[in-house]
Amino acid sequence: MIPALLAALALLPAAGVAVLPSGGMAQTEAADDPVSIIQPVTDQTLEDFLWIARPLVVFADNPADPRYVQQMQLITQRLDALADRDVVVLTDTDPSARSAIRRELRPRGFALNLIAKDGTVLLRKPAPWDVREISRSIDKQPLRQQEVRDRRDANAPVTQ
Repeated sequence: MIPALLAALALLPAAGVAVLPSGGMAQTEAADDPVSIIQPVTDQTLEDFLWIARPLVVFADNPADPRYVQQMQLITQRLDALADRDVVVLTDTDPSARSAIRRELRPRGFALNLIAKDGTVLLRKPAPWDVREISRSIDKQPLRQQEVRDRRDANAPVTQ
């Protein structure tokens, strides 16, 4: 089961599911999609996502770590909830690569980090967390509450 899940997760960014500025999802080609919902950490920095998306960074020392596998299962079951909140999931399972994000957040083993759009760290968890709890943490933030109000106002009927 674990190899099958890892193979499926590896295909997600290539499948071209993109986070739209409106918070929805769209199918695009991976080459045309600078921000997909799930992507491995490469040469990005957290500053690349400032005011654009909320990075949810999942660290592990190995992609076979049971906590990493469980966390990715929880995430893939509720991608819609994360996309609605402008979340991009970044995965880093190679400590030897010493990515800029790994150097900045300094995880030890498995770690789940949620970063706000303004770059502040909202969560640091040493164990998998359900998307419902992640969503609640995001929904408590003033910027998210403003986004919800703005979307509601944009969809309100115009009265004359």
